[in-house]
Amino acid sequence: MTAVDDALKILWFLPTSGDGHYLGTTAGAREVDFDYLRQIARAADKLGYYGALLPTGRNCEDSWVIASAIAPWTERLRYLVAVRPGLQSPTVAARMTATLDRLTNGRLLINIVTGGDAVENKGDGVFLDHDERYEVTREFLNVYARELAGEAVTVAGKHITVEDGRILYPPIQTPHPPFYFGGSSDAGIDVAVDTVDKYLTWGEPPAQVAEKIARVRRIAEQRGRKITFGIRLHVIVRHTNEAAWKAADELIEHLTDDTIASAQQILGRMDSVGQQRMSQLHGGRRDRLEVSPNLWAGVGLVRGGAGTALVGDPATVAARIREYQELGIDTFILSGYPHLEEAYRFAELVFPLLSLQRTDNVRQFRANTGPFGEPLADHRRTTAKV
Repeated sequence: MTAVDDALKILWFLPTSGDGHYLGTTAGAREVDFDYLRQIARAADKLGYYGALLPTGRNCEDSWVIASAIAPWTERLRYLVAVRPGLQSPTVAARMTATLDRLTNGRLLINIVTGGDAVENKGDGVFLDHDERYEVTREFLNVYARELAGEAVTVAGKHITVEDGRILYPPIQTPHPPFYFGGSSDAGIDVAVDTVDKYLTWGEPPAQVAEKIARVRRIAEQRGRKITFGIRLHVIVRHTNEAAWKAADELIEHLTDDTIASAQQILGRMDSVGQQRMSQLHGGRRDRLEVSPNLWAGVGLVRGGAGTALVGDPATVAARIREYQELGIDTFILSGYPHLEEAYRFAELVFPLLSLQRTDNVRQFRANTGPFGEPLADHRRTTAKV
């Protein structure tokens, strides 16, 4: 167990692949267009979230275009945007990164994504196996990081060759925007400990997360590096534990066995070790979804990537967050369905129970009405404890 740094970074999620009230069905689905994504980003900005993750892949809108379009509508919110080794030239990616970092006044975070779905990879022109993709990632990051730091780079690697690669206009953040990276395989961890700033894990039970963090930290220390840690989770928080578990059940109430089987077949073809670990938590079964106290794997029945949610009342969810925090996690990337309402709900109910890293000009909650009640007879405010 490690000492707790009480300044947490809490990020939210922009659902560019869709949103709604239920999983695995068109019932309760919500149109996700520019105006809606802007609403979520502006809400997260006002509420004091540290940043927002934008997903990547062919099932969602392009993260760079969305971040570029929405960032001007926010003031403090950071954008965690994906760089894809194997799909991009590291020099072109460096120019894109420096440009967006300047345009957002240093509000860019970089998510390094190697891709774990062979079918999708082939559709994008990538025909490398699992370990080869991490070889590309290492070579990519070598060029990418050095160019962002202002170097002129000439390399001749196994996968990437560059002659006099450079960018003319540097990023705001030095030596570059922070690199976030998640990889549970031996090859992924080997790259992470040498190249990135923050190692990410999906929301596995605390014992498994503790084991993973200890391993990554040990290898990093052996190589003279220090890495911080983050976790990706969904949240279902309500005023009572009973109401939260009821909301979890409702989220998957439209799922049929055929829908689950189809989703699990697709997820099972992936060579991502992290995805395999997520799927093993529930095995595609509805009767084993609470995989650790208040950690519910129902989302993973039909969703790839992050498949677990913290479920409970505000005090319970805050306690589970602190449990991960004590393991060394300082960054939580969260989401909930629908994402606009749940951004407010989580911030209003759980933020007051946590110590957060905030920008100086982010105010604590102050409201004329809202959770404090409407004025009575237009002249006297009601008050209530929350």
